[in-house]
Amino acid sequence: MEEKYDVVVVGGGAAGLSGALTLSRARRSVLVVDAGAPRNAPAGHVHNYLGREGTPPGELLAAGRAEVTGYGGEIVTGTATSAHRLEDGEGFRVLLADGREVRARRLLVTTGLVDELPDVPGLAERWGRDVLHCPYCHGWEVRDQAIGVLADSPMAAHQALMFRQWSPRVTLFLHTAPKPTDEEYEQLAARGVTLVEGEVAALETTGDRLGGVRMRSGELVPCQAVVVAPRFTARAGVLASLGLEPVEQLAGGHVIGSYVPADPTGATSVPGVWVAGNVADLRAQVIVSAASALNTAAAINADLIAEDTRHAVAAHRGGPEPRSDHAERTPGDHHHAPAESTASMFSEQAWEERYRSRDAIWSGRPNPQLVTETTDLSPGTALDVGCGEGADALWLAERGWRVTAADFATVALRRGAERADALGAEMAGRIDWVHADLTSWAPDEGYFNLVSAHFMHLPGEQREALHTRLAAAVAPGGTLLIVGHHFSDLETTMPRPNVPDMFFTAEEIAHSLDPDRWDILVTDTRPRLADDPEGRQVTIHDAVLRARRRP
Repeated sequence: MEEKYDVVVVGGGAAGLSGALTLSRARRSVLVVDAGAPRNAPAGHVHNYLGREGTPPGELLAAGRAEVTGYGGEIVTGTATSAHRLEDGEGFRVLLADGREVRARRLLVTTGLVDELPDVPGLAERWGRDVLHCPYCHGWEVRDQAIGVLADSPMAAHQALMFRQWSPRVTLFLHTAPKPTDEEYEQLAARGVTLVEGEVAALETTGDRLGGVRMRSGELVPCQAVVVAPRFTARAGVLASLGLEPVEQLAGGHVIGSYVPADPTGATSVPGVWVAGNVADLRAQVIVSAASALNTAAAINADLIAEDTRHAVAAHRGGPEPRSDHAERTPGDHHHAPAESTASMFSEQAWEERYRSRDAIWSGRPNPQLVTETTDLSPGTALDVGCGEGADALWLAERGWRVTAADFATVALRRGAERADALGAEMAGRIDWVHADLTSWAPDEGYFNLVSAHFMHLPGEQREALHTRLAAAVAPGGTLLIVGHHFSDLETTMPRPNVPDMFFTAEEIAHSLDPDRWDILVTDTRPRLADDPEGRQVTIHDAVLRARRRP
């Protein structure tokens, strides 16, 4: 293995190989580290992959590996156990289980997910053959057969109605799940779905075929296929060492699994680390995973081009080479106060001058806690308080929100508006850029479905007054999200204003909200990794408050 690659791809499934192929064709040095345990290995064929319909999974991966190596990419067998930022801040060190290590300028993690199956004897052995979960992956193959749906989640009635499209012979085993609602009972009856009450004891086979479902009562109900609802858990162990943890995925108000949050390009909250495929999107089929990794690889290449260009310009000028953007700052710290006088922290003129001093102050990525806490919210009206150069506002607008983005720095507002314009008229039309002094400005009361404020650090009385105005701006049923640097950061080497009164905890904000009007959903102190001004990796903490205003 080379001393240092442009990109190390962790995971060699469809997503990983697609990303590696794209980067190799972009003349990047690429290494794929593959543990050799693809999620779809038990399946006989890949479906809905245009031009590859019905291809065995192993054959598709073999073709992909040949294509990657044909363009100069390298592939090794191994399990990546952890990753750490290099001491100089210029990339990462990836450790493998066998003791090997490799360095990379960027990481693309495509480790997929694990299907956690219901604990029913005989079920795991038939997984991917005649124990199924996705109708689009396997529905055609079991058309018109006797299909049983094992209810172990509130989504079981939905699954039964889905598979009814492929077969008129569908049986819903109520098993351990909550009973269907009256509306679901009516729907199931109308579609001719048979219901069997009681707990399932096991699946039984005849030869090498599923024979039926054995009930605790002893009854055997003949079935040729059984549908289950696994929990889809992101394989994200290698990311934990970088401070990235999966978050829960909801469907219909119920947890169905976990994923690693990222922006639309696949960039995570850790600079230089991207994700693609099922680790970031548990619903993605093979073709979608491959497509997402192509887009992410293009974003990584663009990021590397920008860095290469900065180094080339510095060399051309004869000055010192610049540090990587990924070593200089942490995305999300849009309102991180510099080490300057307290008065200048709240001076509009000082911030205007700071923005003018550089083409961009912040990374251009959304705050990680915003991504974590709002991904599953239905779009509506949003207020982004202290929007800076607009990364949060743009992220929300891309997801359909109508955003009011407020800040007192006109240079920052102009940059945000220019970025929105560059994304097209539809995007630009979703965001209103408002010049406002947030120490006194009062947004419309009861109007916004989401009010988000990140790293707005003011002295105690001013901060409390701001939080009161922000809470009043939330519409009934809406969400209040307030995130700040935790005071424990003062003990780190990160530049924080040495004014303890400017810090707060999530519990303090929660205590200030009227318990008769608010449901407190999250009060947390969350760790994440960041690089201090010297490029050293440190653990910092965010205070996170999320609350819902009662209708």
